[in-house]
Amino acid sequence: MSTSSRKKLYIQEVSVRDGFQIEPRFIPTEQKIELINALSRTGLAKIEVTSFTSPKAIPNLADAEAVMSQIDRVDGVIYAALVPNVRGCERALACNVDEINLFMSASHTHNLANLRMTQAQSLEQFRQVVDYIDGRAAINASLSTAFGCPFDGEVPEATVLDLVQRYIDMGIQAVSLCDTTGVANPAQVARLCDTVKQRWPDLILTAHFHDTRAMGLANVLAALHAGVDRFDASLGGLGGCPFAPGASGNVCTEDMVHMLDAMGYDTGVDLTRLLEISRLLPEIVGHDVPGQVAKAGPYTRRYPVPDAVRNI
Repeated sequence: MSTSSRKKLYIQEVSVRDGFQIEPRFIPTEQKIELINALSRTGLAKIEVTSFTSPKAIPNLADAEAVMSQIDRVDGVIYAALVPNVRGCERALACNVDEINLFMSASHTHNLANLRMTQAQSLEQFRQVVDYIDGRAAINASLSTAFGCPFDGEVPEATVLDLVQRYIDMGIQAVSLCDTTGVANPAQVARLCDTVKQRWPDLILTAHFHDTRAMGLANVLAALHAGVDRFDASLGGLGGCPFAPGASGNVCTEDMVHMLDAMGYDTGVDLTRLLEISRLLPEIVGHDVPGQVAKAGPYTRRYPVPDAVRNI
């Protein structure tokens, strides 16, 4: 496939927010900054740096202001932050974030468990934040449990589409469909993503998958074939929702980039550099991480020919 014909994809890193928020130990601020600065130079399109939530709710991200204020800003990289309300938005804007990521759940019970609010209350929070931002930063709205809920089970497609429409009615032009607990399957992903793309062709759509049941990369391909070109992923496969039982890590960034590169897509990401950074993760977090390519090497890796074969 020639370079001119390669489809451009946008890889968006969430490990330092989604990954670090549930780690059993606090990752020092300096290490977070060093990691983000390294990731910024790999060609990633976006990095979700932190979350401006209550430090009591997520102690691991209590240093949000320090991290966002001290990272290097690399041209072409969007630096985003998750915010739950206007107060969080105030803090994020004071640190000059490029994008505010709002979030709520497609399922009633998960929204109560995660945010202690009804969906109607969450939508009202969205309206307040959108009004407060008033064009000072880009806005993305994430819809958790879009493919299923650990409490309520199946989430009707009509519910997801209704909430996306409500986002759009507020003036939000970028939406993430999130498989928060890794229950999605490729056929389901293809149907929902195709429906959303067909109904709102100008919507900036991101797919966010977890690999809880080993279907993460398959779901990426299903979304890709449905027209999605933006994907969240987490270095080393770190992450998981603290309010979703059994929700293990996100799709691994380097594994996803490796797959897409091998298929001829243009991710814009330097896989060699990304793998070098990923191999530092176990020391940073104090345990092994799920990513596979950092351990096995890329498909282009070659080994010395054994002497017994060479001498034949």
